[in-house]
Amino acid sequence: MARVDLQNAEIYYEVEGSGTPLVLIPGFASGAWSWAWQRDELAKYFRVIVFDPRGVAGSALRDGAEVSIENIADDVSELLDALGIDAAHILGISFGGFVAQEFALRYPRKLRKLLLASTSFGGPNHVAPSREVLAAFASTEGLNTSPRIRQYLTMAFSPDFVREHSADVDRFCDLRERNVLPETVYLQQLRSAMNFDAKDRVSEIEAETLVITGENDAVVPPQNSANLAAAIPNARLETIAATGHMAFVEKADRFNRAVRKFLL
Repeated sequence: MARVDLQNAEIYYEVEGSGTPLVLIPGFASGAWSWAWQRDELAKYFRVIVFDPRGVAGSALRDGAEVSIENIADDVSELLDALGIDAAHILGISFGGFVAQEFALRYPRKLRKLLLASTSFGGPNHVAPSREVLAAFASTEGLNTSPRIRQYLTMAFSPDFVREHSADVDRFCDLRERNVLPETVYLQQLRSAMNFDAKDRVSEIEAETLVITGENDAVVPPQNSANLAAAIPNARLETIAATGHMAFVEKADRFNRAVRKFLL
């Protein structure tokens, strides 16, 4: 557990394991805690780096600094510099997949392989979820309360998983509840996500890329991942059957195995 002072933020991060560096970029309104199902397992093979994005949980913003996909990507670059790392594998989930794409485009020399999970290239060609899902994420009422957290996070899991693995769903929700997210940061992440459009730029990504999706993702419908994989020259798509947006939790062993196989 450590913190590093960057240009516009103080970033909380953790490093576990040894070997080739692998940075895990969390999803929307999430932090280092969200990788609890990956960190220990992947640390057997890689030097795993997790962090709280600027303004989230243990990371703070400098006065006047803002939150955007672009500046979180810059923070990842600065964090690598601070750790003396020339290049790393990058894995981003959902909103973190937007950040990972931006990092790949801004810092290609710092990128080894790229993994994009449950995400899209954004823009007008993004396949939107249902109105119910959009409304749940747009609201900030009771943002850090247990009922609100469970309302929107439960939607991200497949219904079967919620019924059959309630302990895992509760664990994820409890972790989120213990890591407070300021409303201003939430809204700035949301605004940046809504404005993100990399459709015409992802063809510039040269790194070998794996795109992973859950077959029944109700938050970022899987057609988005298919479109993203088709747009990146050196990419392939892997679909995890019978899972929702939270495939990395629902079928963590399957997800982690796909990551290992791709990177090793």
